[in-house]
Amino acid sequence: MQKITSIAPFWLAPMAGYTDQAMRKVFRRFGTGLFYTEVTVAQGIIRNAVPSWHLLACDRDEQPVAGHIYGADPAAMAAAAQMMEAKGCFAAIDINCGCPVRKIVSKGAGAALIRDPMQIGAIVEAVTSAVTIPVTVKTRIGYDFGKVQIMEILKHVENSGAAGLVIHGRYADQHHKGNADWNLIATVKERASVPIIGNGGIKTAEQAVDALHTYGVDAVMVARGAVGNPWILSDAETLLHNDVIPDRDYADLREVVHLHLDALLALKQKGRLWRRRTLVDADRAAALQFRCHLIQYLAGLEHWADMRRRFSTLSSCDEVRAMVDTVIARQTRPWSELYPLRGS
Repeated sequence: MQKITSIAPFWLAPMAGYTDQAMRKVFRRFGTGLFYTEVTVAQGIIRNAVPSWHLLACDRDEQPVAGHIYGADPAAMAAAAQMMEAKGCFAAIDINCGCPVRKIVSKGAGAALIRDPMQIGAIVEAVTSAVTIPVTVKTRIGYDFGKVQIMEILKHVENSGAAGLVIHGRYADQHHKGNADWNLIATVKERASVPIIGNGGIKTAEQAVDALHTYGVDAVMVARGAVGNPWILSDAETLLHNDVIPDRDYADLREVVHLHLDALLALKQKGRLWRRRTLVDADRAAALQFRCHLIQYLAGLEHWADMRRRFSTLSSCDEVRAMVDTVIARQTRPWSELYPLRGS
């Protein structure tokens, strides 16, 4: 079994609505590390539900990828993990024990498991017994603000055979508000016998490197700071080795936005797509989903605020490409003023 920490020190976090195969393939061109799928319900995998497998779509050429799943029943989680391993494209199975979204918590899964560390242990034990690839857990430091539960979770995760623990340094009821408690993550690392991966509040490559050095974690996971910045992981590795980040310009930005959109369109063309019970063609589906990425790709650029007034009208990939080209063509400031860590 490969040690997960031998992969690379900077990882791409699982983000619902973002880290699909298209995003991962684009990011893989620029960075290494363990990349996570979107979160997927175990029961959907067992039922062979097309939407669930669509969320887990991956190829062997985009390795390594961790399949990120949620559920509260150990047997169902183990069965789903077995089916995922049989696909042959996952380097690890990750168990979600930290998502605070109501529809997941209401099922006793995600962040609800923080309140029952023994159940986390039971799930981990069932999954590790069912597969041969590494099994990791992603959780938070506690559920209710100020009530630390991560030490108890650590004990059950270690005793159940997990290959690593990813810790988001916020409480579940904070969602993504407030600062992540990296000092507590460091304390967990000091007491842990399994690799600890820190997560929370990393927005730049410089912050990722600083977290790795300052808090002694085995790896740093980047989430929202990666959206719209596919270079962040590779830039972090470059800075880690005291090298100079390559110069980039608006042509690089245009290329990567078009590349990402094309990859998303190709992914959508693989299956029938529904939006509010209406069948949607692949081109429109890709354009609609890409909006969340486009906001971050073009954030801070001149005239972007003006263009955003037309944002809701974008309904085809050609319209998205045209907007991107228009915004970039109107830039007058050098790239380095907007993205100082992306160029000299």
